[in-house]
Amino acid sequence: MKKTLFAFAAAALLLSSCSGKKSEKKSIAVFVPGIMADSPIYAKLAEGAQAAVEEFNSGKEDSEKAEIYIMEAGTNQAEWGPKVLSLAATQKYDVIISSNPSLPDLVKPVSAQFPKQKFILLDAEMEGNQNVFTVAYEQTEEAYLTGYIAGLMSKNHKVALVSAQDYPAMNNILYPNFERGAKDAFEGTTCDYRVVGNWYDASKGMEISESLIKTGVDVILPICGGASQGVIASAVNNGTYIAWFDSNGFSKAPGTIISSAMVVQDKMTYEVTMKYLNDSVNWGAAEKAGLKEGYIEFIEDDPLYIQTVPETVRAKMNALVKELQTK
Repeated sequence: MKKTLFAFAAAALLLSSCSGKKSEKKSIAVFVPGIMADSPIYAKLAEGAQAAVEEFNSGKEDSEKAEIYIMEAGTNQAEWGPKVLSLAATQKYDVIISSNPSLPDLVKPVSAQFPKQKFILLDAEMEGNQNVFTVAYEQTEEAYLTGYIAGLMSKNHKVALVSAQDYPAMNNILYPNFERGAKDAFEGTTCDYRVVGNWYDASKGMEISESLIKTGVDVILPICGGASQGVIASAVNNGTYIAWFDSNGFSKAPGTIISSAMVVQDKMTYEVTMKYLNDSVNWGAAEKAGLKEGYIEFIEDDPLYIQTVPETVRAKMNALVKELQTK
């Protein structure tokens, strides 16, 4: 792995040296740890940064305008570290903006090797590094709300979460709070957990969903990127339910999707990008944002939610959202 990292860095440094001096303009790279077409949360990462740059550039001379570059790193998580290193090694970008709980561990050695490189990381937490600013979403709330409605809607009192991979945020935050919410909604609810092994295998997602449904699971939360399409197809075919995460998913399968809890990623990315462009980032800080601040949302006004979920369940969810917002 070390040889691979050094190879990426050496290649990037060579490209940088051939490309001439870095522009004096503010320069931003958005590192997408995935594929935007498969992950709405990453599409919104790019959209928020682009919106901020466009607003900042409005009315300015070309020499004063900020530049932005968006890089899709793909779904192979093993390649993210070398690709972040390669991006930093070009020394073209003042700040690299990204979003994923795994990024702090990947950025730490890169920051040590390139001490002038700045990073803004969303959905992540890292405090004390003066080149890094992070914002962690309160996904405890998002997962709990999703589990709660899953517990309310499950007729068999059996729910499940299908994850792309095991990772700290999944194992320590998302699954435990999804399970807690389901059991708080109905005592005795069981919560299964399965892993696809990647973020793209829809066939594997369908296979796992089919096996869960055969055991009586009738509400599934897929957090597995492109593999979620297989989980959705299985639920539609079997007349079971899907709880959705990180975006408004109701239109993906009307009548099958019972909820959409989401991170308002475009808003947060826009705001932190504007902070950078206006030189007001609190470098070294690690902030948090949730329901109360308006960065976690449980969607209650979508017509498909209203059509699919009984009024009694919607009333309970509304009361829970209000309770969490005031904590």
